[in-house]
Amino acid sequence: MPFFKCNILFLLFSLTAIHLFAQKNKSSNSSTPHFIEGIELSRNENKASSIIIKDEWTYPIQKKQKTENIKPDEAEQLSQLQIKYAQLLDVEIEKTNNKPLYEFIEDWMDTRYRFGGSTKSGIDCSGFSSMLCKEVYKINLPRMASEQYKVCEKINKENMSEGDLVFFNTRGGVSHVGVYLMNNYFIHSSTKEGVVISSLNEEYYHNRFIGAGRYITPEQQKLVQQD
Repeated sequence: MPFFKCNILFLLFSLTAIHLFAQKNKSSNSSTPHFIEGIELSRNENKASSIIIKDEWTYPIQKKQKTENIKPDEAEQLSQLQIKYAQLLDVEIEKTNNKPLYEFIEDWMDTRYRFGGSTKSGIDCSGFSSMLCKEVYKINLPRMASEQYKVCEKINKENMSEGDLVFFNTRGGVSHVGVYLMNNYFIHSSTKEGVVISSLNEEYYHNRFIGAGRYITPEQQKLVQQD
């Protein structure tokens, strides 16, 4: 009988030892990094562990900027203002080379609208167009939008170029004016937003567009009247 008890105790001792060894081995294996297919851990002296995903992911296709093909030596000669307005107008950066124009726009942007105003405290549409043309193009325009329309040579929409005037019927007749930039964008003093860049493609302006005009000098006006 004592011999039988000894065998039982030895067997229990052996089973306990095997169980403890298995638990220790399992714990040791769990601390070993396991690599999942497509993912690996990268470690170096200066950076913490990071996950690198090898599989290719599909990202939303973003609109390409017109400035992406600029050469380094050309970029040094470009101003931040040119880059900014090339992106806003969605044009090649070489087209935004009228520095006085964009400096003027930058200086007046977001100035609030005020009927009859002509200062930074508030300016209306015709006050803004006449001031821009005077400062940038050295052209003296009449004060009212309807008068500005009269001194312009009427041009087709597809023939518009930078500095031309665009006219709208917002409350009867020629009642709003802006200065054309390019790519169907124009700068003006809006009653709701103040000085802002808008698009002729916007439904509001598209439906109220009267036409475009190019300033002609008094001498040219006389010649036109004689014809």
